[in-house]
This record gives sequence, C-alpha cells and structure tokens, in this order.
Amino acid sequence: MSSIVRAEQATLVAMRCRTAERSPAAAPGVEVLAATIGRQIGAEPRLIGSPQPPLSQGFQDDLAGSRGCLLEAGGQVEDALNAGTLPLVIAGDPAIALTTLPTVARMHPEARVLWLDGHAAFHTPATTSSDYLGGMALAGACGLWDTGFEGHIAGERVVLCGVREMQEGERENLNQAHVTVIGSSLETLVFMQNALDGAAVYVHLDVDVLDPATMPVSHAVKVAGGFDDGKLLDLLEALGESCDVIGVEVTGFEAAEGQGEQAGLGAEVIAGVLDPLLP
Repeated sequence: MSSIVRAEQATLVAMRCRTAERSPAAAPGVEVLAATIGRQIGAEPRLIGSPQPPLSQGFQDDLAGSRGCLLEAGGQVEDALNAGTLPLVIAGDPAIALTTLPTVARMHPEARVLWLDGHAAFHTPATTSSDYLGGMALAGACGLWDTGFEGHIAGERVVLCGVREMQEGERENLNQAHVTVIGSSLETLVFMQNALDGAAVYVHLDVDVLDPATMPVSHAVKVAGGFDDGKLLDLLEALGESCDVIGVEVTGFEAAEGQGEQAGLGAEVIAGVLDPLLP
C-alpha cells in the first residue's frame, strides 16, 4: 500500500474551455456533472474557461487551438496535488490527459493510472483515421507521439480497463508501450486489483466505459456492452479499499439540449459510482 495519505478535500474543476469536443452536448455536460458532484461533496466547482462551439477538425488544429486549455488542465492538477487535495477534473474530452497524466507522473513517479474507457484512445498520427485528438490522448500522454508538451507517463504504469473497441494500429501501439489492457469480463475486478498492486492511483473515467443503456452518449462514441453502474460501483469501491486514489478526471458526459431531466439523472449515476473515491 502506498504511503500517500488520502486527501480529505477535493478541488473540483470544471474545464469549460474546448480541447477537441465534437459534440454540442459536451460543454453543457461538464457544467451539469460538475454541479451535481459539487452538491454531493459540498464544494463549488472551479470554472475554467468559457464554453465554445464544437468543431470537427484535425488533431493538429485542435492541439494548437486548445494549448492554453490543456496547459490549464495540467496546472489545475498540479495545484490541487500541491495543496494536498484530491484533484477532481471534469472535462468534455479525454484530450486533457495530454497534460494531466504527465503532471501526475512528474509529481508522483510511483503512481499508476487506471484508464476506464470503452475505447483505447491509443492512436498516433501514424495510425489515426479520424484525425481526432481525443482518440490519441492516452498514447500522447504515454509519449508515443510528440504532443508539444513536456513529460509523459510510462506505459507500463497504465492499466486500460473496460475497453471494448480497439481500432487498427492501436493494439500494436499498446503492445509497444507495455500498457496492461483489461476488458469488461466477469474477472475485471480481480485483474484490475492485480495490475494496480496497491499502488497510488490516478483515475481517468470516460463515461462510455458504461453500457450505452446505462449512460447514453453520442452515436459517434457509442460502444455496445460495458459495465452497468452497479458493476462500475463495485470496481471503484474495490479500488478505494485497495489503493490510495490521488486524483480523478471524468470525461465524455453529455447534456443534450432538451434533456435536462435525463442529463440530471445521468449525472447522478456518475456521482454515485464515484462516491467511494471522493473525500
């Protein structure tokens, strides 16, 4: 078990600035989820940036246009860790990991990352067909391509869990980086605990790790299967009991126009499964 003391407070951050969001429901989703979790833990979200319209453009344009937002995401994690609080970052897109994960690796070299996602997010410029920055986020954070940001986390310290879709090229990239990959089978919990081995853990939760029947997401990222909220809650309860959780980031939650009640219920689901990890 790590010697890190579990944080007694969280620094709740809502990243409203755009990184690579392609859905109009992404920015409202950040605000709804941050507000819901804020009520749960009794904290006001720290609002970063202003909502921007979604764009469908190549990763190089997104990387250049979102540089300030990405640097801010890493800076917020660093500030929270320096303050002895749990960074709890809500963002529309997993691209924030390009700076958050290297920050964690620099400040806590012994830490591992648990990346919960229906997708691998492990493309590089050489393998991507969509040119989508979010689909390259974890590979960039692991140093497989030049993101223009300092640092990376070693792939062998990353556990990719719940993945159900790997596109051509991603599996080879994952093997090259020595990332541990765990699907969404009955043995997932045991495999996860064995892979993390009681280490300090930073958690990335993309909501599409949940079954679309439990957590509706845009058609572009929908992957059949996945955890229901009960199984994900069990997984995170076991994580909280066996490891010191030093930070959490949540991406991909959506609040489409006209779905206020449905979005609110979805946010409650996410807040509920996160409860075992929060101060």
